Amino acid sequence: MTKTAPDILRIAVAQLNPTVGDVAGNLAKAREARADAARQGADLVLYTELFLAGYPPEDLVLKPSFLKACEKAAQDLAEDTADGGPGVIVGTPLKRRTGTHNSIVFADGGKIIAERYKLDLPNYGEFDEKRVFQAGPELQGPVNFRGVRIGIPICEDIWGDIAVCETLAESGAEILLVPNGSPYYRAKIDVRHQVVIRQVIETGLPMIYANQLGGQDELIFDGASFAIGADKTLAFQMSQFEEAVAVTTWKRKGDHWVCSEGPMSKIPEREEADYRACMLGLRDYVNKNGFKNVVLGLSGGIDSAICAALAVDALGEERLRTVMMPYRYTSKDSLKDAEDCARALGCRYDIVPISEPVEGFRHALTQLFEGTQEGITEENLQSRARGTILMAISNKFGSMVVTTGNKSEMSVGYATLYGDMNGGFNPIKDLYKMQVYALSRWRNNHVPPGALGPSGEVIPNNIIDKAPSAELRENQTDQDSLPPYPVLDDILECLVENEMSVDDIVARGHDRATVTRVEHLLYIAEYKRRQAAPGVKITRKNFGRDRRYPITNRFRDRG
Repeated sequence: MTKTAPDILRIAVAQLNPTVGDVAGNLAKAREARADAARQGADLVLYTELFLAGYPPEDLVLKPSFLKACEKAAQDLAEDTADGGPGVIVGTPLKRRTGTHNSIVFADGGKIIAERYKLDLPNYGEFDEKRVFQAGPELQGPVNFRGVRIGIPICEDIWGDIAVCETLAESGAEILLVPNGSPYYRAKIDVRHQVVIRQVIETGLPMIYANQLGGQDELIFDGASFAIGADKTLAFQMSQFEEAVAVTTWKRKGDHWVCSEGPMSKIPEREEADYRACMLGLRDYVNKNGFKNVVLGLSGGIDSAICAALAVDALGEERLRTVMMPYRYTSKDSLKDAEDCARALGCRYDIVPISEPVEGFRHALTQLFEGTQEGITEENLQSRARGTILMAISNKFGSMVVTTGNKSEMSVGYATLYGDMNGGFNPIKDLYKMQVYALSRWRNNHVPPGALGPSGEVIPNNIIDKAPSAELRENQTDQDSLPPYPVLDDILECLVENEMSVDDIVARGHDRATVTRVEHLLYIAEYKRRQAAPGVKITRKNFGRDRRYPITNRFRDRG
C-alpha cells in the first residue's frame, strides 16, 4: 500500500436503461451519468454489463461494424476522463486476438488503464453467451485505481464455480466491483443477495453489485443494485425498476473498506414487483421499437382489463385504444364491464360488432362444411374475426396490438392462432391466471411509482368476481373444459417451472387423470407457443428462452 493511497473512495453506481444496438445513445447516457456523478463528487463510475452495446446483444456481436462502434464509444468515454473527473468502468464487447470477449474497459486520466474479460460465460435459461463470446483467456488481477486495488469480476463470474473472486482477493484486491446484466424473475433479489454474501464470506471483501435496468424484448432488468460489506451486512440498496445514479462513500477502516453513505431503498413486495416488471416491459418494448400507441381488444374479461391497465400505466391514456368486438354470445355484463373499465382508465373505447364478418365467413364455408357438426371451428371464426380487425387497426394507424393471453391459457392451448394470439407484445404472457387476479386486486388498491394511470378501481370488481369465459357459445365458462384455475395453475407450475413427474404431482393431492390430461395439453400446444408474441418474463421459466421443448414430441410421463 502506497502512502498516497486514499482513505475515502466515492463510487457512483450508474443503474441505467440502455437500448441494445443504440451505441451512440448508450454513450450519451454514460456521459450524462458521469457528469451527474461528478457533480456529486464521485471518484469512479461503475456501469453495468455490456452497457455500451446494450444487454444482451446476442448475434450483433458477430457483426464487425458493431464491435468497432462499441470499441470507439469506449475509447471516446475514456478520453472524457482527461478532465480530471471520475474514472469509469464500462461494459463493452471487445474483439481481441483471443476472440470476442464480454469485457469491461477501465479508464482514468484520459486513457484506458485496463481491460478485463468475463471468464464464466452462462449458457442456460435465457443466457446463450458461449455461442457468441469466448471466455477470457486467463484471470487478470485487480486494477490499481488511484492507489486502491479493485477487483472486477463480471456477472456470471460471481455466480458460477470458477474461483474468480477468491483469486482476485489472493491477488491483493481490496474491494470487488461487479457489473451485471441480471434479468428479473420473482424473488430474484434474494437470490442475488445470497450469491454476493457467499462471495463476501469466501473473500472477506466488500462487493458492489451494479445491475442493469430496463426491458429488452422478453427480459426485464430490474436494477436493485446493492452492496454487501465485509461484515456480510447490506451496505446500500438502490431502488428497483427505476433509473438512478447513486454515489456511495467508502472509507478505509483498518484492512477493510466500509460503506459510510449510500441509499437504502425499500424493495417492492411480490405483487407490486410483478406488476411493475410487466409495466416496464411493455413501456420499453413499445418505446424502444418506435410505436406511438397501442390497441387491444377489451372483452370485459380479466386478462384484457389488466392489459389495458398496464398499457395506461406504462404509456398514458392517450396512447391506448380499446376495442369491444361483440357477437351474439357477448353478454350485457361484458359490454358494461368493458365500457366501465375503459372509462375508469380514461382511454379511448370503440365498439366494432363482428356479426357481419363472422356470418360472412360462415356463409363462405357453408358448402365445404356441409354435413359436419358445428363446434370449435365455428367458435374460432369469432376470435379470428376479432384478430383481423385489430390487425387492420394496427396497419391503418400504426398501433401495436397488445396480446392478452395469460400463461395458463397458453400452457394448455386455450388460445386461437391468428385470432386472440395476434399482436406484437404480451405483458401478461408469463402470469398464470390466479396471478392475473392477484395483480388486478393489487392494482385496484395501489398506483405503482411511475404509473401514468389513475388511482382507484381501474378494473371493475365485477370483472374480477365473475366466472371467466371466452363467450364463444351460450353460457360458456372456462371451467367447462378445464380444471378450476387454482388446480390448473398448481399442476402447470409443477410441470413447467419444476419439471416434476406425474407421480410427484399426484402425490400433492391432484387427480391422476387430470394431471395426465394437462400434461398432454401442455405438449400438444407447443406449436402455438412457437408462434406467440414475445412477452414479459416473470417466473423462473418462461415459454421461449427458458423452456425449449420440441414441437414433435411423443413422450408422455406414465410412471
